[in-house]
Amino acid sequence: MPDIMKFIVDGGPTDKDPAGNMLSLDDWSEDIARKLALELGIELKAEHWEVVNFLRDYYRLHGAATHARPVLQALEERFAKKGGRKYLYTIFPGGAVTQASKIAGIPVPADSVDRSFGTAL
Repeated sequence: MPDIMKFIVDGGPTDKDPAGNMLSLDDWSEDIARKLALELGIELKAEHWEVVNFLRDYYRLHGAATHARPVLQALEERFAKKGGRKYLYTIFPGGAVTQASKIAGIPVPADSVDRSFGTAL
C-alpha cells in the first residue's frame, strides 16, 4: 500500500505523517517509544532514555528543528563527557538525531539523512 494510503487508512490516537513522524507530542508515551525503538532495532536502556528525554526537552524549548546540525551540536555538547558524537553513534547506530527524534516522538529534521550520500546524523 502506498505510504499516503497507509497514512490515511491507519489513523488512530498516534497518527503519524507519511514520513512516520508523530503528529502530536502529547500522543507520545514510553510504551510508544519502546515500540518505535524496536521497529528501529533498538532495545531502550537508561542511556537511550537520557538522550530521548533530552531531545523532548530540547523540542519543548526550541520547537521543531529545521536542520539537524543544531540538534546534533546540542546533543554533542550535552553528552561530551561520555564521548560526544562517538558515544551517540554507539547507542543510535542509525544516527542520534534521526533515530532518537523518531523514538522521542518529535519531528525528524529533513536533512538528518542524506540517502544519496548514505549519511545519518
